[in-house]
Amino acid sequence: MAALEGTAVRLVDEAQSASVVMLAHLLADEDFEVLTPGPVRTVVPAAGVLEGLPAKAVERAEWWQRHLVEMLTGCPAEDPHGPMRGEYDPATRSLRQRELAKVTELEAAGTTVSLTVLQDMRARFEREGVLGLVDPRLRSVPDGTGRADRRVVAALRKVVEEQTARSTVPAQVLRRRMERRLEGEHGAGVVPLPSRATFYRLLKAVSSGRHTLGSARTRRSLAKQPDGMFGQLTASRPGEAMEIDSTPLDVLVVHDDGTVDTVELTGIVDIATRTLSAAVLRPSTKAVDAALLLARAMTPEPMRPGWSDALRMSRSVLPHASLTALDERLAQAAAIPVITPEMIVCDRGKAYISNTFRSACQSLGISFQPAHPETPTDKPHIETTLGSVATMFVSHLAGIRAAAPNTAAPIPQHRRSGRSTSSRNCSRNGS
Repeated sequence: MAALEGTAVRLVDEAQSASVVMLAHLLADEDFEVLTPGPVRTVVPAAGVLEGLPAKAVERAEWWQRHLVEMLTGCPAEDPHGPMRGEYDPATRSLRQRELAKVTELEAAGTTVSLTVLQDMRARFEREGVLGLVDPRLRSVPDGTGRADRRVVAALRKVVEEQTARSTVPAQVLRRRMERRLEGEHGAGVVPLPSRATFYRLLKAVSSGRHTLGSARTRRSLAKQPDGMFGQLTASRPGEAMEIDSTPLDVLVVHDDGTVDTVELTGIVDIATRTLSAAVLRPSTKAVDAALLLARAMTPEPMRPGWSDALRMSRSVLPHASLTALDERLAQAAAIPVITPEMIVCDRGKAYISNTFRSACQSLGISFQPAHPETPTDKPHIETTLGSVATMFVSHLAGIRAAAPNTAAPIPQHRRSGRSTSSRNCSRNGS
């Protein structure tokens, strides 16, 4: 039997002549007999399974594989359909006899292998394949804890995990928590406590990538990452999938009512083209702002009310004397692409899960897709885009709070812009 496809079986005789019969007819035939009742392990390509292991370990595993395949099937591993050796014929020799024959053959070739070792390697090969022939110490990934007491490492791991939702504390506090946990679980003095230097080494290994001694916000954000591999949403056309989100900008502005405060930037980005199709600045993002942002992305600039006047820098509150030449360059602002969203991905903020935003998506024929709770990785494109604006772009503005920490301090004149004017400028510059 050379192949099985559905209910059809391909048979090859000694003269290499092939024929196809139905599986039911083959099994019902009186002459049908199973010659190899046990599982037969075929040659598994080692290129992918053994990738990354030392060359000597790979060579040793392949050496064992060749001998074990021959011992189990009777045929050489290099030619599964070749002539069968009599001392390894499963039809006439028991497994014990074949094992003893292989031990004798290896000893004659200059390699002494005991029967116990051979049986252990055979069992690992049948259970795990060719990877089972590799030394287990080479397959395990070191965790950096070395030979430290496993009870100490387990207690420290629990302390680090509990620290995720707590405020950041010094390492000595974590050490005392670990010691109290060890005393509570095993009793006082039962588990030898590590030295200070050893504790710091273990803490560094256990808390790697967790930001345990750093920012609590970063630590909690890292803890929200999924355990599995990150997926990827592939969009083949503009508007097929778009992401919307808001982020606060650490810059002070004077609003229309004369108050000095920060603003929030809300934007929508297209995954297929990486286009920031629309953005708006508001003191705080409301549901109506998110809904109007969808209309901005779908409406060409010249069709928006007051577009021609808003475009002229001479009508802006910015110092137009030095920026008048920008009028010619901003005349091309109408070239912003108009993208109609088919699906919008958003987080579970109040502005986005509100009935206002849901109704806007429904009326425009947009599929509403909220992200998983506390999973910013579901919309990484808009997260990265707004994060770049909130750091790299804002750092060049004179109204950044690092330059003017006192809200009562006078704000530079070129930052004195109204809410609606700031929204239009952000939309043009961001796109």
